[in-house]
Amino acid sequence: MWDVAERVIQIEPLQVPHGVFRIFAVNDNRLPGPAQRLYGPQIGYSRRRRLMAGREIAGERGRVMGTRPKAVIGTAEARRARPHEPDITRAPQPQTPVNFEMPADACDCHTHIHGNQLQFPYFAGRKYTPGVAAPEEMAALHRALHVRRVVIVTPSVYGADNAATLYGMRARGADARGVAVISDDTSEAELDAMQAAGVRGIRMNLTTSHSNDPVLARQQFQAVVERVAPRGWHVQLYTNLTVIARLRGFVAVSPVPVVFDHFGGAQAELGLEQPGFRDLIALVRSGKAYVKISGAYRVSKRGPEFPDAAPLARALVEANAERVVWGSDWPHPNSNPGIPLSEVAPFYPIDDGLLLNQLPLWAPDAATRKAILVDNPARLYGF
Repeated sequence: MWDVAERVIQIEPLQVPHGVFRIFAVNDNRLPGPAQRLYGPQIGYSRRRRLMAGREIAGERGRVMGTRPKAVIGTAEARRARPHEPDITRAPQPQTPVNFEMPADACDCHTHIHGNQLQFPYFAGRKYTPGVAAPEEMAALHRALHVRRVVIVTPSVYGADNAATLYGMRARGADARGVAVISDDTSEAELDAMQAAGVRGIRMNLTTSHSNDPVLARQQFQAVVERVAPRGWHVQLYTNLTVIARLRGFVAVSPVPVVFDHFGGAQAELGLEQPGFRDLIALVRSGKAYVKISGAYRVSKRGPEFPDAAPLARALVEANAERVVWGSDWPHPNSNPGIPLSEVAPFYPIDDGLLLNQLPLWAPDAATRKAILVDNPARLYGF
């Protein structure tokens, strides 16, 4: 069992506009969601660790950036003494080398950037408070995975503010594309600027907002389609199979491509016959929809390799390999309810190298993997 009780060092909290933030630690059993399921009761959090707004955890540097703490947490010396312990205070990096040949120009089609909150403040209506995930950390991730291109998706914590996503895209340069979130207040001039920057789609996140109502989803979908159709963008949906089944007819006649996040919200334990999965398969087979085989830990409880996600992935690839893309879902934010907004939710401790190594099991043919990693993203995002 991981025990870092002796590493917990008190930091004098600062009062800031968004309140006093606390970072989760690893020594009790109260963490909800996939991290608890994946690694058992030894993953938890401690209310004793505190972190202020503008909290970039410096990790090996052993300081909290953007603040003036009286002490440091998680020093390099403590980590060297316990190299087996995960550092949940920063975005995870791969621990397992990639064990197959990655094609040139491979693309990670689902990532997020969380900037320093002093520069990129979170949306007041968010459902969780993540830690920082910076462009340089994402670059390190992709060097380890042999991935050149990336799609950065605006996370729900920013509402319709895409500044952090655009910041991450600028840092990556020509190898980055973006998927933005908009509202009724988003102007055409803003859309023009985002298009020039490399945005190629709009995301509707119905899952994190807990608004998976099929009628509402249809109304929102139609409104977004009207705005993006003249630009040739796509609509990306994070939802569940029930909504997909209800939207199937609208997606089938959509004038723009539709992309479903994270296996379309299928649940691995329910198998291939779960309600709505055939509707997803039919849309992928018809070519009217793409699906991201991403975030396997969001559809499976059997970490760290998530083998029961393999039948879902293979079924989608077999339906139409030209409409499947892969994404890491880095930095693996924890959006589960139950964690107060005043506390920083730890990233799920996902090994992206190990997870990427599942792709040859899902798509054994190298030419098919090239389509998933290179050709399909190039077509969809305009690389």
